[in-house]
Amino acid sequence: MQIRSDDPRLLAIALRRELIEAGYDDRAIARALKSGHLARPRRGAYVDAGAWRDMTADEKYAIRARAVQRQANADTVLSHVSALPFLGAPLFGHDLSEVHVTRPDARSGRRERGVRQHRGILLDTDVTDVHGVLATTPTRAALECATVSSTEAALTVVNHFLHAGQTTLEQLSARANDDMERWPGTLRVHVLLGLADGRIASVGESRLSYVFYSQSLPRPIPQFEVSDGAGFLALLDFAIPELGVWFEFDGRAKYTAHLRPGETPADAVLREKAREDMVRELTGWRCMRITWADLGDPVRLAARIRAFIDSGARPSAAAS
Repeated sequence: MQIRSDDPRLLAIALRRELIEAGYDDRAIARALKSGHLARPRRGAYVDAGAWRDMTADEKYAIRARAVQRQANADTVLSHVSALPFLGAPLFGHDLSEVHVTRPDARSGRRERGVRQHRGILLDTDVTDVHGVLATTPTRAALECATVSSTEAALTVVNHFLHAGQTTLEQLSARANDDMERWPGTLRVHVLLGLADGRIASVGESRLSYVFYSQSLPRPIPQFEVSDGAGFLALLDFAIPELGVWFEFDGRAKYTAHLRPGETPADAVLREKAREDMVRELTGWRCMRITWADLGDPVRLAARIRAFIDSGARPSAAAS
């Protein structure tokens, strides 16, 4: 979902020419920088230093992107990775050293220090206004990311947009087939759309699904529903029913952000263990838990998954 109007990524930016018009001179600006009243996200652009210090790396990238857009001599739309902060999408795995913009006039783009201009036909439906910031839409931005980022990073984006209802596979496929066939890097788009799944709810789960694909493991079913015949009991992050195994991604949010009212992290751990025991008793399946740290070494993780699958017997019960 798009960010709120009071989000730090929309912090006021003052350009040098605006400060000069307000009565500052270069010496006064230098004093404000030295005293810690102002911070300079990029040359010629200034923000409140206290707010800047409190920002995350992702938020600072968003400020730099807005500064580039405001300083541009021609109209530009924040695109590719640079659209993501304003659409509420994750930035995991993307190169944040460059700001990406696309010119609506379809003029040839250029690349300079820290800024990459793209040439591409922007349809009216490709652009959205986020509290005054022009950015490409979720459908367009997801496809753009596939052309400049790794498939894994792009997958976290497209799954996020699909899960949030900001686009659909049909919209993505239709837009990709319009005029993007001529774009560099579009071969990755077709791989991406084959892997995309709106049932996948987090960056960690998207990364885990990519491990199964990239390491030629059996493809699991995400958000697999387990029922005892009388009703719904549990959703499993990933399951391979025919092999009698399921996989849970243990991200930090599971034991912190998603706590129930009055629940402590320790309570959440016990609740999750009871849930696992219930599913195991009902299905006879085995569970492997995977953490964020495990995802850092896909080859080693894949070897563990294969060993886990090979070590067990076939399922003795079924689930639906």
